[in-house]
Amino acid sequence: MEVTDIGNKEEGKVWHRKPTPGRSVLVTVVRTAQQNKTVRFLHVAFDTTGDSFLAGDHHGNIYLFDISRNRFRLVQKTGQACTALAFSLRRTTEFLVALADYTIKCFDKDTKQLVSWMRGHEGAVSSISVHSSGRYAITTSSDTAQLWDLDTFQRKRKLNIRQSVGIQRVFFLPLSNTILSCFSDDSIFAWESDTLFCKYQLPVPDSGPRISYKAFAVTRDGKSLAAGGRSNLLHLWCLDSQRLLRVIQMPAQVRTVRQLEFLPDSFDGGANQTLGVLSQDGAMRFINIHTCRLLFHMGSADEAVGAVAVGPNGRHIAAIMDNGSINVYSVQSLTQELNKPPPSQVAVVSGGEADQNLSGIKMKVKSEGVQRPARSSGRRTQVKMLRAPAASSAEDKENELPAGLNKKRLVALLKAFGEFPAKYRMFVWRSLLCLPENHAAYSSLTDKGLHSAFLTLHDQYPIKSHKLQRGLQRVLSALAHWAAIFAEVEYLPLVAFPFVKLFQNNPMLCFEVVATVIVNWCQHWFEYFPNPPLNILSMAENVLAHHDQELLQHLVDCGVTSQLYVWPLLETLFSEVTTRDEWLRLFDNVFSNHPSFLLMACVAYVISCREPLLLCSQKKDFEYFFHHRNNLDVGAMIKEAYRIAGSTPADIHPRTMLSDFTALTSGQYPVFNQYPEFIVEYQSRERERIRLQEMEYLKERQELSALRADFVRRQAEEKAYYAQQELLQKAEEHRRNILAQEEDKLAQQRTKLAAMKRELKVRELHLLDATRRRFLKHQQEQQASQIHRLDQEISRKMDLREQETAAAVQDLEVRQMELEAQRKRLEQDLLKEQERVGRAVEEEVLLKMREAERADESYSELLHSAESNLQALEESLAEAYQLGLESDWQREVLERLQRVDAEQERKRERLAQLQRQTLAEEGRLAHTVREVAGRKWDDVMSSRAQLQEQRLASSAAETAKGVNTATGGGSSTTQRQGGANMVCLNSSSPSGSSSTNFSLDRGRAHLDSSERELLKEIRELRQKLAARAREGSSASSPSVHALSSVPQ
Repeated sequence: MEVTDIGNKEEGKVWHRKPTPGRSVLVTVVRTAQQNKTVRFLHVAFDTTGDSFLAGDHHGNIYLFDISRNRFRLVQKTGQACTALAFSLRRTTEFLVALADYTIKCFDKDTKQLVSWMRGHEGAVSSISVHSSGRYAITTSSDTAQLWDLDTFQRKRKLNIRQSVGIQRVFFLPLSNTILSCFSDDSIFAWESDTLFCKYQLPVPDSGPRISYKAFAVTRDGKSLAAGGRSNLLHLWCLDSQRLLRVIQMPAQVRTVRQLEFLPDSFDGGANQTLGVLSQDGAMRFINIHTCRLLFHMGSADEAVGAVAVGPNGRHIAAIMDNGSINVYSVQSLTQELNKPPPSQVAVVSGGEADQNLSGIKMKVKSEGVQRPARSSGRRTQVKMLRAPAASSAEDKENELPAGLNKKRLVALLKAFGEFPAKYRMFVWRSLLCLPENHAAYSSLTDKGLHSAFLTLHDQYPIKSHKLQRGLQRVLSALAHWAAIFAEVEYLPLVAFPFVKLFQNNPMLCFEVVATVIVNWCQHWFEYFPNPPLNILSMAENVLAHHDQELLQHLVDCGVTSQLYVWPLLETLFSEVTTRDEWLRLFDNVFSNHPSFLLMACVAYVISCREPLLLCSQKKDFEYFFHHRNNLDVGAMIKEAYRIAGSTPADIHPRTMLSDFTALTSGQYPVFNQYPEFIVEYQSRERERIRLQEMEYLKERQELSALRADFVRRQAEEKAYYAQQELLQKAEEHRRNILAQEEDKLAQQRTKLAAMKRELKVRELHLLDATRRRFLKHQQEQQASQIHRLDQEISRKMDLREQETAAAVQDLEVRQMELEAQRKRLEQDLLKEQERVGRAVEEEVLLKMREAERADESYSELLHSAESNLQALEESLAEAYQLGLESDWQREVLERLQRVDAEQERKRERLAQLQRQTLAEEGRLAHTVREVAGRKWDDVMSSRAQLQEQRLASSAAETAKGVNTATGGGSSTTQRQGGANMVCLNSSSPSGSSSTNFSLDRGRAHLDSSERELLKEIRELRQKLAARAREGSSASSPSVHALSSVPQ
């Protein structure tokens, strides 16, 4: 069995050497992580082909094992343990995995991508069942089952139950749309997957003990259901008729059924007949559900199986062992017993007179499997009966073997080919030895467990293979429980080991073969127990003396007895001096002949090796020769054995002293008491006494060892205590010395510290004095610099104030110049307006005069033409005309006076607005001037007086000029000049008011009084101008009347 450790590899080979045919376990897969810790595998699941399977460990790694390609690879790392695995049937590259966080994920094994993530369970998912179409899946936990659509990965339905009734399993039936739900109260319901309509319920069995279903299995055709639980009983249900077909009782070792799996077969049409039953003891037994016969089994108490997955094609089985590894089994190797050749087709062999010679009848053992009978046609097949003579019936009956074989024909076949076919050797041996296959009797022996005599067998006979070691222990223990002497025979492991290695997959057959060999070929071996069988050795020595006296004499001369050259061959059954093939070939002949043939083979081996034996003279050379392999032709040795058996006289022939072959009894094994019982009992009692004494001695030795260990521990503790105390005393003295030295140093340091403190205090005082002087000096310097800075600041501010004053004076001068320019511009505008109005009036007067002249001329003409006739009418018309003209001129004068008043009002408003602006500018200028400090007030007052005198002189001159101008014009011109003069006087007022503001708070009263006087003068001038304007308008009206009267 090859063991593959995948470790942390992500891909590699499953096995490095191709498994040999016939091996049931193809490979054992383990995974070890860091520090040689084994990572346990938890679940396995096959794909639809049966050649690949998934395996998940408790670290969350999912591996894909491809058995056909001998490759494995890591397909996903989920990060948490999985609780169930399943392949998606529709998309072969996708698989479902249930995780420990109660979710189900779908991954793609090729791309390693997450396809979907399904949530909804509140407990761990125990199983996943996928519909045969691959469209739906059912996930089951202890409290609910949920139906999922694998196309959309959406939940379609949810099965909720009461808390008192738990769900065991919910799954799809193969090849149908039926869902089976199994509950903890043994109730089983069938539902339609599309409509979820309840189709039927299986009746709960009333009679018999309650099984408490835990495990379920359905045949591939979906017609039969097997259920098991906390019992060794299995219920087999027919789902078509909804009735219980049979109840199968497993062996007594089975107390609880953990898992059920049907084993598929290519030729059963889905009606599987082989059922695997995994029980609590870790063994999985495969039975035929129709014959209730145990076929084969996997696992044992030492190699317990935890979970199993069977491939859909029925070729492989993946089993998770209790140690966390995975064993991959070959079903073909496990079912070798089922695939044995068919029995003979000869139905009856009876005596008769038809034929006296049977030497011409021959039978062929065909290697093909059982052929199914062909369909018969309408005619009946006649079977011919072969009848042998009556005299030969007893001999034929003796040569007849089970399964239709004949010993004579087998011996003839053996003599012709030298050995039996390897494919049928085990079958032929079983037939030759007539093994009864007592399952119950063997189980009763194995149930007693390992015999105490073979508990330490591995110390005496270390075997590399643990399986062989356990198989050998099991067979030897069964032999010891069968007969007490076999617990005392020291060479029994040597006798049984070749058969254990040969029948390692079927321990019951191995036990029966060894028991048959002991009963027949080991006759009289135990009469001289515990000494070698001297009677048997003397038989072999007599035969050797008859056939090769010279060799025997040489052995006697060298002091070599039969215990040295015959007994090593017998106690190991030639397994030490032959290879496997040679040993099988030899025992083909041994089992086909009388039990005495084994002694003849020993003598033949010695005679065949006479040449090297004659050259040996030392006893140790003989011992080495008969315990190691030698260059010997086994075929020649077997021929020599046949020659010796045929030419040995009857008086010394072992056949006369050994009984014929006797098969084991069926049902129960025979009683074996061919040994000195008192010696065996005495040895067993002595062994038990020695064992008890040894146990007592070991117990006392253990107690003594414990006392010695306690004494040594206490002595060491005491010694360590005293050493520790001594060290503590030394450490204490050392610390005291250190403390004294430290105290001295501390006193010196304190003295030095006091001196340093005094010195530092003096230095500190000096430094404080120096610091104080420096601080005073620094303060004086700061005060001097501050005074200097204040002087500089005062001088700078004085210069700044002078500059600001000069700038303000310049600004005032500029403003005065601007006002003067504005006044002159207004005067020019007024003069231009007066000239324009004068010209217009002159033009109008000229025009009126021309019209009057033309009218006069026309009137004179009219007067001359109609003077005589219309005198009275003319007078009346002249008076009316005169009155109309007067009224028209009065109306026009009034309208012009109103327009002049409106224009004057608008100009007054304009003057008021300009005054407000001037006052705002004066306020801003006053605010600016107020910030200036330290001005030379004498200069300001003198300049203000001069400016006031100049302003008064200019205003008086302008007033006189305006008055003169106003007297020379007409009424409309006078009104406009009055408005213009008012504008000029008003515009000159801001300069005067602004000039008075330079006195600030010191001359504020004086400035206010002067301002009031100026405003009073302005009002008086305005009144005068208005009076003059009215006088001018009244004076202009007679002139107008005069002008209008001219045409009259």
